[in-house]
Amino acid sequence: MLINRRQSLGLFGAAAGTLILPRHVRAQGARRSITIAVQKISNNNTLDIWREQSNVGERVFFPNLWEGLILRDWMGNQGPVPGLATEWKRLDDKTIELKLRQGVKFHNGDEMTAEDVVFSFSNERVFGGTEPAGGKTIYPENFKPQTAKELPASVPGTGRRLWPALRGVEAVDKYTVRFHNATPDVTLEGRLMAYGSQITSKRSWDEAASYDEWARKPVTTGAYMVEDYRPDVSLTLVAFDEYWGGRPPLERIRFVEVPEVASRVNGLLSGEYDFACDLPPDQIATVAAAPGLEVQSSTIWNHRVSVFNVQNEIMKNPLVRRAMTHAIDRKAIVEALWGNQTVIPAGLQFDSYASSDMFIEGWTVPEYNPALARDLLKQAGYKGDAIPYFLLNNYYTNQTATGQILTEMWRSAGLNIEIQMKENWSQIMAGEGTRGVRDWSASNLINDPITPMVNQFGPNGQAQQSREWANAELNQLAQVLETSTDRALRKKSFARMLEIAEREDPVYTLLHQNAVFTGMKSELKWKAAPAFAMDFRAGNWNV
Repeated sequence: MLINRRQSLGLFGAAAGTLILPRHVRAQGARRSITIAVQKISNNNTLDIWREQSNVGERVFFPNLWEGLILRDWMGNQGPVPGLATEWKRLDDKTIELKLRQGVKFHNGDEMTAEDVVFSFSNERVFGGTEPAGGKTIYPENFKPQTAKELPASVPGTGRRLWPALRGVEAVDKYTVRFHNATPDVTLEGRLMAYGSQITSKRSWDEAASYDEWARKPVTTGAYMVEDYRPDVSLTLVAFDEYWGGRPPLERIRFVEVPEVASRVNGLLSGEYDFACDLPPDQIATVAAAPGLEVQSSTIWNHRVSVFNVQNEIMKNPLVRRAMTHAIDRKAIVEALWGNQTVIPAGLQFDSYASSDMFIEGWTVPEYNPALARDLLKQAGYKGDAIPYFLLNNYYTNQTATGQILTEMWRSAGLNIEIQMKENWSQIMAGEGTRGVRDWSASNLINDPITPMVNQFGPNGQAQQSREWANAELNQLAQVLETSTDRALRKKSFARMLEIAEREDPVYTLLHQNAVFTGMKSELKWKAAPAFAMDFRAGNWNV
């Protein structure tokens, strides 16, 4: 049976009403353990949210392990809800004050206090001495760790990507903190619920012998804690019974890394796995037809994109990149590979931007126009030299098939695209002057164009930190988005950024909105969020 997000809510309510025992009674009894087959657990073999800024990290980390002061409503509208802070208020355009939830325990038994929050946003933990000045790209090579305890080179740049102007966090008292920004920022509340703003125990960090030791078993406040982590193999989380949100309903959650779709499906069919993630649409019928199984589906706040690399001599010419954007028949991809179960968005935008009047009406992806693509290539003087396309084997759902279709579309327009299969992201990003194009996805984390436009393509986005692309005007506009409190000016700046990044000097081209299909045992009465994250807290588990 195929169940979409809306249907799952209705079925969940009906099924819950037929159970004999009240939830609070069932919760005290024997608890089940589950096994989840995933494509990947972590891309860098750590469980640190400042390093694993990825879709796979979202699935594993949230909302079961890592928690922030403000949480994301994973099972609802994805908006902010109280978390480790019970309330917050703006003191001015640069300052926000939060009251901490009292009695919250870390997995080591310590109570969370303002000291832990201050540490979680410190130079030692995140910023590495970088200054709160936006617009300046921070390159990883400037932060080579000298000892085993120092931060990995990528973390300070990620810190300033997510908190470009944070000056520091002040402990007002044991249960009150203030975040002080160097510039005005209308998105502070959103930043607090996004990736990277989760809280860790200061004592656990101090006692760890090395960063890697800490990062493979971080001490957090979540409903489940790390029992065993085997990089590239499995991650086992065990219930933390002192969780502030109530006794977790599961004894253990075991994520196992199963890269091949067929193996995930076969394991689900045989009963080896309780869940199989990232099913492509062509496998839905097989799983849904099996007795006792169902597939939950949802489009999510994540868009698939192809990213260009101007270090490649051919790709330096924006006319070539523009040609590539017009050679793609996105509708054909959505029909052929996704069975029309996803959509083509209005560029790098999300519907939620409308809530703050930041959605640019009338904007579309570049039109499918092969004749225009060929004309642009003629203007560029393109001679047919090979352009390498670095491709992972289905890190994203339908990735390989999409890459093959894109390659044929580009070739039909006169582009000589050469697929080069790679094994991991390190190999993808290592092709500095060679790589012409690669795959990526872009997520909306805080209901504002800050994410993903500035977050991924601005001065401290990964595209610029890895020197794939840069544009001075876009970087100036990114400063406006990050510091201005004038909504009309911010919206005008975002509109111009779309023109630059998608039409004039393309850094990416958008393909389609992402969708997630999860196969599972029907008896579990669990519902999928409209996100990669899988919620196994008490409110979303009823067996």
